[in-house]
Amino acid sequence: MAADVEKQYGVKLTKIGSFGVSAMMHGYLAFDKEGQQLAQFRTWRNNITGEAAKKLTELLNFNIPQRWSIAHLYQAILNGEKEVPRIAFLTTLAGYVHWQLTGEKVLGVGDASGMFPIDAATGGYDADMLLKFQQLTEVKGCGWRLAELLPRVLKAGEQAGELTAAGAKLLDPSGTLEPGMVCAPPEGDAGTGMVSTNAVRPGTGNISVGTSAFSMNVLNAPLASVHEDIDVVMTPDGATVAMVHTNNCTSDLNAWVGLFEEFAGLLGSDVKGGKLYSLLLSHTKEADRDAGGLLNYSCLSGENVTRVDKGRPLFVRGPKAKMHLPEFMLTQLYGALAPLAVGMQVLTEEEHVEAESMVAQGGLLKTPEIAQQALADLLGVPITVMETAGSGGPWGMAVLALYLRKKNEHESLPDFLERAIFAEAKSTTLPPKAESRIGANAYLRAYKEGLELERAAGQHIAE
Repeated sequence: MAADVEKQYGVKLTKIGSFGVSAMMHGYLAFDKEGQQLAQFRTWRNNITGEAAKKLTELLNFNIPQRWSIAHLYQAILNGEKEVPRIAFLTTLAGYVHWQLTGEKVLGVGDASGMFPIDAATGGYDADMLLKFQQLTEVKGCGWRLAELLPRVLKAGEQAGELTAAGAKLLDPSGTLEPGMVCAPPEGDAGTGMVSTNAVRPGTGNISVGTSAFSMNVLNAPLASVHEDIDVVMTPDGATVAMVHTNNCTSDLNAWVGLFEEFAGLLGSDVKGGKLYSLLLSHTKEADRDAGGLLNYSCLSGENVTRVDKGRPLFVRGPKAKMHLPEFMLTQLYGALAPLAVGMQVLTEEEHVEAESMVAQGGLLKTPEIAQQALADLLGVPITVMETAGSGGPWGMAVLALYLRKKNEHESLPDFLERAIFAEAKSTTLPPKAESRIGANAYLRAYKEGLELERAAGQHIAE
């Protein structure tokens, strides 16, 4: 950014109005009282906390997924990991970077809600659940209180510190950037994705498709039951959200496109990147809408929603399946999105949560209409894509940083977004197509029936 400013305006970038840090949610980053990291960073894909997640869900009567920070912490306790008694601070990736830049051990409420359950009434960690956790026999011997390890929770619009001199040197080793700029609360990719799609008001919803995928429905009322496949998290301003999260999405698709790029190179073509994606995905318009009997399981890691413990990317077909390029690319697209569709069925069929439309974002949507239509057909709901669809979470974080400085007095985040950001936003909406919906449903049925193959692959194929 500094280079762009100097190139365009001929001046050195010394000050920024405000900034914020965003990163993937969840995970495990533990530090001692001297600030030394105690264990290797564990991400949302480290499906190693099944025992802890199950016990905590039962204890708290609240779904605690495997990727949540509290599940990682409790699993470390159950495992007897030697660093546990020395923990003095636990945070997420965004919280860590923010801490290094500002010295503040804080977290936005959206990101914090992926560490430990939040009480919607108080805006902080649920006190009753904190007490239940603290009273566990295994926890009592650790020598710390969980409430003292977790970052302080802030909502959108609250100041989360200022860039320190040391933080400025981390961002700009040349020393040109000055300290002192104000910082918004650090947020996870789910929260910033909701902001970048203007889906923070109750009754709205959004979908993000990237390395992982998730859908977010901002609730008008609490869920009736605890569901293993539905997380209850928060918007950056503290509204309750039902989240369906899948560990896998585009990684396997990226690998196949990379294979085609190699082949194109052998033919002397330099087509690659976004151009190659558009070429291959656009070809799916010619495919049979059930993908011709081809199936693809895009699991590089385990997938909780489909009860897959170990990920093994798997492409499979019957001998009479339609093995042509349009169908092959459609099964790659469907396979990337199918786990999300399976999880969404729980939300719509059991909890009757519906949205008039869902706003989607992510790099997969840069090719016009293709992934958007596939989502609409798989989920059975109109999908809206804004002109900012490829910007995603980092842009959403920039908007949150702007909200910190530019909101009117007492202006809510939903009102600010509609007034200052999305008043003239351009978007397109695609409803499910009747014939395509039939084909997508047929694909999903076959996908579910074949899941035992994917589960078995994890047992019999070495990583």
